[in-house]
Amino acid sequence: MSQESNNLGSFLASARQHKNLTLRAVEADTGVSNAYLSQLENGKIRSPSPNILRKLSDLYDVPYVTVLELAGYPVPESGKSEVQLTDLTARLGPVTADEADELADYLRYLRSKRKRKR
Repeated sequence: MSQESNNLGSFLASARQHKNLTLRAVEADTGVSNAYLSQLENGKIRSPSPNILRKLSDLYDVPYVTVLELAGYPVPESGKSEVQLTDLTARLGPVTADEADELADYLRYLRSKRKRKR
């Protein structure tokens, strides 16, 4: 199993769990079989269809460009700023705009605190 497919699978599983969805619920909403979804989350699907990835990104409210990047597809340079957040997004799950603002404020606080210690 490649590192990319493992990252994609972990990211999708985390996003699904963050939305409190079962594989069967995702199947009902997207038409993608729960067996396929399970294999995708476990990194057994090497080249998932961009169409399926679009359905999942829409349902999970995660950036499509992030999902494409994790699947190993080339993405436009303009999407790179979103892609750089994949590790954080995978760890936290999708966040609302308000949560993103609060996280940014807290990160600025932590960085300013670190600068003062130097």
